[in-house]
Amino acid sequence: MSTSKRGFVESLWEFFCSLKLSIVLLIGLALTSIIGTVVPQGNIPPEYLQTISEAKFKLYQSLSFFDMYHSWWFMLLLYLLTVNLVACSIKRLPRVWKMVSEPQLVMEDGLEKSLANTYEFKVSGDEAAQKEKLKGFLRAEMGEPVVTEKDGATHIFVQKNPWCRLGVYVVHLSIIVIFVGALIGSFFGYKAFVNIVEGTSVDTVFTQKEKPIKLDFAVMCENFSVSYYNTGAPKEFKSILTVLENGQPVKGYEKIPVIVNDPLTYKGITFYQSSYGQAGEGAAYHFNLRRRGGGEAVHLDLKKGEAATLPNGAKLEVLESTQDVRQFMPEFSGPAAKVSLTSPGKAPESFVVFKNHPEIEEQRGGDVFIQYLGADEKLYTGLQVAKDPGVWVVWSGCALMVIGIIMAFFMSHNRVWIRISGGRAVMGGTASKNPAAFEQKFESLVEKLKKL
Repeated sequence: MSTSKRGFVESLWEFFCSLKLSIVLLIGLALTSIIGTVVPQGNIPPEYLQTISEAKFKLYQSLSFFDMYHSWWFMLLLYLLTVNLVACSIKRLPRVWKMVSEPQLVMEDGLEKSLANTYEFKVSGDEAAQKEKLKGFLRAEMGEPVVTEKDGATHIFVQKNPWCRLGVYVVHLSIIVIFVGALIGSFFGYKAFVNIVEGTSVDTVFTQKEKPIKLDFAVMCENFSVSYYNTGAPKEFKSILTVLENGQPVKGYEKIPVIVNDPLTYKGITFYQSSYGQAGEGAAYHFNLRRRGGGEAVHLDLKKGEAATLPNGAKLEVLESTQDVRQFMPEFSGPAAKVSLTSPGKAPESFVVFKNHPEIEEQRGGDVFIQYLGADEKLYTGLQVAKDPGVWVVWSGCALMVIGIIMAFFMSHNRVWIRISGGRAVMGGTASKNPAAFEQKFESLVEKLKKL
């Protein structure tokens, strides 16, 4: 390999091992996550599109801001961070592994001078007996000691929590595992949606790009209900779902209630309660009509979009309806329908008729009194559908990260040496982190040692 080529490879290696690169990539991921929070993802609400210009919309679309977490540049940031973590680990892990697996058993003069915590004391009596006593002391305080004889001196070494030095690499591994889980979910999973009318079932869902995905089972909406606050705002909407296979209900998945934050999961596919609405198609609206001057009432069943001709020649048409008008008019309650009435020789007039408030219709005036009896229209439930085969990989990575954080931040590698030579002994110790706490622990060891 030529010198220039070797220099380029070494520079590239140092670039990927750089801590500065890690910081830049983490900041980049944080900023893009903020963008993903501020800019709606997936199906863009019409209300949001009205707040931005066409030029900004095209810019966001070209940069994949509306599907940011699947964009090529977000994936590139993840790949670069993964390579950076692997490179950093490969570069630094061998030295740390050697420190853990092959600890320095002998406290030589150079090591002694580098230690912040040392204590020198006399060893009287039988040196072999004193050695056994010191071994028992360290065993009781920290763990099983290792004895080494070198240059006429006896070195006793003990360590505690040596593996905590690998905590940072466990965190690195956990991040990579989480990335792998996210990529598995991105490539082999999907997010979709489906609307199911009460009493019907579906076996196909649609992605954000309207791509159909066929399921190997069906989901039926047995019933849908919605409750409201006094203000008319929806309080809770609930779907009763049943999973079907070969047209038959699956045992254990019959009439499962699904509300917001309480989804249904079957075969790795999760159905979240998302929205609802009126099906409208084929619904019949029921009215009683009579002349204000008197006479018998005439019953009328009318479908949306159809105009019915009344006995006086007027035409009545249903424009829209609701099962509970409180969400639009908090001062009223119950079903209501907005209708259009076109009397002969007059311009069309539109108004709302209330099932529970006939007095409003009395006040309207006109030749015909219209009594709204309600409708037999059905509701549909809107469900978000998600399949993420990498979710357990992600959770495994999260558990691994917790373990790594505990090792890296809440545990310390403590080492203590005792060197016995010529009737004197020196005890020294050090810790990988929190030296103030270890200093107190070392002083405690000295006090206990004095009492031996």
